[in-house]
Amino acid sequence: MRKPIIAGNWKMHTTLREAEALVNQVKAHCQHDAVEVVVCPPFTVLSAVAQLLKGSRIGLGAQDLYWEPQGAFTGEIAAPMLTDVGCHYVIIGHSERRQHFGETDATVQRKAQAALSQGLVPIVCIGETLAQRDAQQIFDVLKAQLDGALGRLSAADVQRIILAYEPVWAIGTGRNATPQQAQEAHGFIRQWVSKRFGQDTAELLRIQYGGSVNAANAASLLAQPDVDGALVGGASLKAEPFAAIVKAAVEARSKVGAQS
Repeated sequence: MRKPIIAGNWKMHTTLREAEALVNQVKAHCQHDAVEVVVCPPFTVLSAVAQLLKGSRIGLGAQDLYWEPQGAFTGEIAAPMLTDVGCHYVIIGHSERRQHFGETDATVQRKAQAALSQGLVPIVCIGETLAQRDAQQIFDVLKAQLDGALGRLSAADVQRIILAYEPVWAIGTGRNATPQQAQEAHGFIRQWVSKRFGQDTAELLRIQYGGSVNAANAASLLAQPDVDGALVGGASLKAEPFAAIVKAAVEARSKVGAQS
């Protein structure tokens, strides 16, 4: 049974003082054995948050990285820098990075390989735009993104990553995919992985849903058989709604365990 993972993407939010207050609240309300919980603050507060998370069950992630380990790349952050500060996870290929900063499937692949080489767990984001969904291109888009981002990885590599299905039209809009839409996409992704890397890899791979996840819709999304957690944006900036999402994941896992 795959362990659910709930990751909070704080995006370009929180000063040092705000980050310290938030992570202390998350520590107080979001530690569970049954669910993996991760927070992904901005680069500027990673070190401080890492210190506050010591001894807790909550993991630390970054929101991006560059694929070279060092060099003359002004403004970039390398994987060894992230591991040095205490990160265990890193988000790669978020739709906002693709939209605003020119991320491509090829750069996602290079970043994923760089993360894996340093022992980081990449959270690789994929998902279609509203225009692509309306044009019935959902599976074509997902296949192209999966081919481009994971095509050169080994099955062993893929077993170490996390995929996040984030329909672009649902990110920050307040409009989320229905549980049925999420399951349909997640099922397709797992089927693609099975064909490419084998059934064992597909069964081990965790696939998160992301896109306007909140306390009200988390339970129905997390109840789907191929939804293994959530990548949470706005609702991760306050401890109470984030804790409610984590609780929904705990309850969803307990129901699956009772049925198995």
